[in-house]
Amino acid sequence: MVEIPDDAWGSRDSALSRVGQRFAATKPGSWTIRKLMPLDRRILVRSEGRRTVLGPIGAPTMLLETTGRKSGRPRVSPLLFARDRDTLVVVGSNFGQEHHPAWTGNLIADPEAVAVVRGQRIPVRARLLEGEEAEAAYRRMIEVTSVYAAYRTRTDRAIRVFRLTPV
Repeated sequence: MVEIPDDAWGSRDSALSRVGQRFAATKPGSWTIRKLMPLDRRILVRSEGRRTVLGPIGAPTMLLETTGRKSGRPRVSPLLFARDRDTLVVVGSNFGQEHHPAWTGNLIADPEAVAVVRGQRIPVRARLLEGEEAEAAYRRMIEVTSVYAAYRTRTDRAIRVFRLTPV
């Protein structure tokens, strides 16, 4: 079994993290983060998932490499994740917007992907969670960063939750 790195850049208990999470939970905060995503993607790709423009907020960050369901081309998405034993949990919150992020549709079409965590490339198989299992996994994400609680209040859609299992 592949071991998933267990460290995050920064501390979730720092003043920076607390202020950052409060700001990110607001609509202007989410808008700001969405606008920083292209820069963040470049930094994460160059650092192989080790650094992020969002700074040392203490939330575990990864790159998820999927196959585009329409193009068939590789797609890279920077994501926060939660560990759940020997698996990863990722949430398609899309900052609480009304549409699902593209990477979630890619995983539904082709569940084989690669998680890049702290420079380590981990082949994974995704599974869309439902019911209580999805709810428990979503609560794990809220434990990682409380902004996920705010995202749920902004949309009527069912936010997709996936478990990524190393293969």
